[in-house]
Amino acid sequence: MRASLPGSPEAPRLPHSKGTAHIAPEGWSSKVRSLSESPTDAATSSVDRLGVGRATGVPLSARDRSFLDRAVAIGRKGWGRVHPNPLVGCVIVRGDEVVGEGWHAEFGGPHAEVVALRRAGKRVRGAEVFVSLEPCRHVGKTPACSGALIRAGVLRVVYGARDPGEKSGGGSEELEAAGIAVLGPGLSDREARWENPFFFHEREDRPWVALKLAMSLDGFLSDRAGVRTPLTGEEATTEVHHLRAGFEGILVGTRTALVDDPRLTVRGPVEPRMRPRRILLDARGRIGSDARALSWGNGEGWVVTTAASPAVWREGIQERGGRVIEVPARPDGRVDVDGMLLRLREEGLASILCEGGGELGVELLRRGVVDRLYLVIAPRLLGGNGVPAFPVPAAGAAGKEAPRGVPWDRWRPGEAPRLLGSDLWVALEPEA
Repeated sequence: MRASLPGSPEAPRLPHSKGTAHIAPEGWSSKVRSLSESPTDAATSSVDRLGVGRATGVPLSARDRSFLDRAVAIGRKGWGRVHPNPLVGCVIVRGDEVVGEGWHAEFGGPHAEVVALRRAGKRVRGAEVFVSLEPCRHVGKTPACSGALIRAGVLRVVYGARDPGEKSGGGSEELEAAGIAVLGPGLSDREARWENPFFFHEREDRPWVALKLAMSLDGFLSDRAGVRTPLTGEEATTEVHHLRAGFEGILVGTRTALVDDPRLTVRGPVEPRMRPRRILLDARGRIGSDARALSWGNGEGWVVTTAASPAVWREGIQERGGRVIEVPARPDGRVDVDGMLLRLREEGLASILCEGGGELGVELLRRGVVDRLYLVIAPRLLGGNGVPAFPVPAAGAAGKEAPRGVPWDRWRPGEAPRLLGSDLWVALEPEA
């Protein structure tokens, strides 16, 4: 079993909207391509999607890369339904004809290879298999995929990322021992982690953390303090809900909770296998017990606070069915971010999506605990009185310098920017 944490092939995305257009800023055309595009020659297969040299990926021909890209894109259809297992897609080919393909669609259900083998039927014997993750050899909730491929009589297997599991890994060696030609890993370390970040997140002191901010062209979250300003359109909103479906917790800061009063639920085409915990950050007890994120009263709404919050306020949260989690405070009275993340990890959360606001986002960035940054940029200008997405410390010159302590030069795009309606979706990760 591939046990660990966590579109269409024609328009692959992560995580994923239908029919989106991939665009790139000027000067990126030679470096960025979407996963649906094949390399133009074998030499391009020695670099990843953004022109960065591969850390471990083996060189692939243009043909092999094209089919492996298809497998990766298909695997993304499992987003929100398979974790803690990884996203995996599989394509079976005879000559240049796809005879079967599949993806891991449900936790505990058939793996991608098994689904593709069933769809290929008798045509699988002597065929080639392209799979985004090394076939597992462990018998758990499902049979070992390596054994299924051997019994099916496939000729060759190309895989994207090596399975790091002690029990499930090593399937490629088993295939080779059976006389099957094996090529892989075909993805770079960076590509593998981009597709399955939770699966490769090995830290026990904190969850894998993504920060998502919706902002105007001039870098503001709203046009003035204390007022919610809707910025993005329907397509971007749908994408955000799709993104939420794959996380175990959705976090917002105190001001965002007070001004926006978000529900923090998943509403869209994907029903998550595990509903994310709705987490409000409030060091001093300012959020009302009638907050919409707490309105279900089923224990899925959490409030992270400090010893400074009043006992009567805590009781009110708990009476509504919310859960109160106390964490250490910083000298200035705010929540200690590192202590909060450690506690959330101890509570069993392996992935967190933080949706603001700006102060919390900058603090997470300063602490170096953001693993991915999603920016949704609306084609609007809000002017100098707006609430900045990345606020500068009070001692700085607001609007004229980057937030202190945030190493922006380390951040790189992990996929080509995409248009969602009129909004621009940008996803970045820090260099290792």
